[in-house]
Amino acid sequence: MRLLIIEDNKELADSMKLGMERNGFSVDVAYCGEDGEQLAYTNEYDTILLDLNLPDKDGIAILSFLRSENIPYPVIIVSARDEVEQRALGLNLGADDYISKPFEFLELKARIQAVIRRYHGHSNPKLKIGELTIHPDRRIAEYGTSSLKLSSKEFDILEYLAMRHPAIVSSEEIAEHIYDDGFDPFSSVLRVHLTRLRKKLADASGKELLITHRSKGYNLCE
Repeated sequence: MRLLIIEDNKELADSMKLGMERNGFSVDVAYCGEDGEQLAYTNEYDTILLDLNLPDKDGIAILSFLRSENIPYPVIIVSARDEVEQRALGLNLGADDYISKPFEFLELKARIQAVIRRYHGHSNPKLKIGELTIHPDRRIAEYGTSSLKLSSKEFDILEYLAMRHPAIVSSEEIAEHIYDDGFDPFSSVLRVHLTRLRKKLADASGKELLITHRSKGYNLCE
């Protein structure tokens, strides 16, 4: 899953980025409001972490702009403890959650996973498709009682397809949600990961679970 952090405190932003990447997220960072708004407007994200106190453009103004443009991605406000009115205003303008500074990383991670689940219409923290079970919080997948040995990106693809199940998802959509802004769209790396994931799912299940729809994309079948 792909995150955008809009935070002018570079040390905090870089620490958040490192922590989330260690937990399997792809992360873009903007150190000012204008850059963050532009990234949020042009890219697809599974969650945006938005600081309110930005020097060049207020976080509330960014949130208001995104919602006025019908950009639906979940937004978590990251704010100081004494900003109750601003947090309430942000929630009323369409933010999905907030977390106060200073915060514990485990809580931040749990809040991100919760808003992503809600955004994709899931209430259960486990994603289950037939005998295939995905645990996003622990980043493991199982078929029946057997664990699947997946690379980090193979798991990312599987998680995103499971979140979108039963929809057919294009390769462009997958790339938008599992790679950061530095991904080369002309690279063959996504195709390689899809091929390997398809084989591992077939080996575990004895059937094709990852289906290719010519000129349309991919989905998981039961």
